Amino acid sequence: MSRILRWLPAAAQATLIFVLSAQPDLHLADEPLLDFILHKAGHLAVYAILAALIAWALDVPGAARLRTWTVAVVACLVYAATDELHQGFVPGRHSTPVDVAIDMFGALLGLAAYAWVTRNRVFRTPV
Repeated sequence: MSRILRWLPAAAQATLIFVLSAQPDLHLADEPLLDFILHKAGHLAVYAILAALIAWALDVPGAARLRTWTVAVVACLVYAATDELHQGFVPGRHSTPVDVAIDMFGALLGLAAYAWVTRNRVFRTPV
């Protein structure tokens, strides 16, 4: 598969994150505590997916796994920080470093899941 095509899912995920961050009123539930939990779980999930997709885009035969994962984590950190900055300019939204930390935890979970999937050859067709 072309290296450029491997980046399309990660780019789509980053676009989804940007679009969601640009929403001025993103209430997921009427109950404030449930809304808070859903927002934080959302942060975790979208960055887990983003990190796994970046790792997949970078993961080519012969590539060093540590370097691949380091690049994925740094890319997620930079994107999370700039996304929080972006949210600070959206009416009705605010930015917080706590969300960046949650995003990074999600990215690490995504990389752990990616490592498990690739180590156990899940989703690969048998030869």
